[in-house]
Amino acid sequence: MEVVTYLVDICTYYLSKLGLIGGFSLVLLEAIIPALPLSVFVALNVNTFGLFSGTLISWIGTCVGCYLCYLFFYFLSNKIIYKYLNEKMKEKVEKSIKRFKKISISQLVLLITLPFMPSFFINFISGIAGVAKEKFFVSLMIGKLFMIIFWGYIGKSFLESMTDIKTILYIIIALILAYILSKIVGKKMNIE
Repeated sequence: MEVVTYLVDICTYYLSKLGLIGGFSLVLLEAIIPALPLSVFVALNVNTFGLFSGTLISWIGTCVGCYLCYLFFYFLSNKIIYKYLNEKMKEKVEKSIKRFKKISISQLVLLITLPFMPSFFINFISGIAGVAKEKFFVSLMIGKLFMIIFWGYIGKSFLESMTDIKTILYIIIALILAYILSKIVGKKMNIE
């Protein structure tokens, strides 16, 4: 346990030297490179910059990164993807894309909010499916807010948190709030 505390202290020290730009960059890169751990970066940002600033910089960073990734696949999807697929595979891909394109804003928010759903996959499939930019952006802003708050709260210890009934209730409440908020925003902005 002392080794983990030591590593966190070192990371926090160097991250504080880089400032908010460093924290922002870490989280932005995570949205583009799927192997990087969002939970660790959010916990480091919260530990380094405090709950409010760390959460805010993590939220902005992950939203910017995810949206850039989505836009990349949105604009280049047909040119790249279909070029390398055989006819049978193209049919399967098109069928999946048609189903995903019809996803409601509430369903998309819930997918984005789920803490263990890889954001790169959601960005990729949303871009390829041609999910409307406004729908994706709104879903991203709502869903990532709850996810980042979740990772900031969980920052202590994952296993300890998953056995604590209060934490599990907070997760369920956050998912319900994200769903309700997405319904309200979807109706107000006429997005579905």
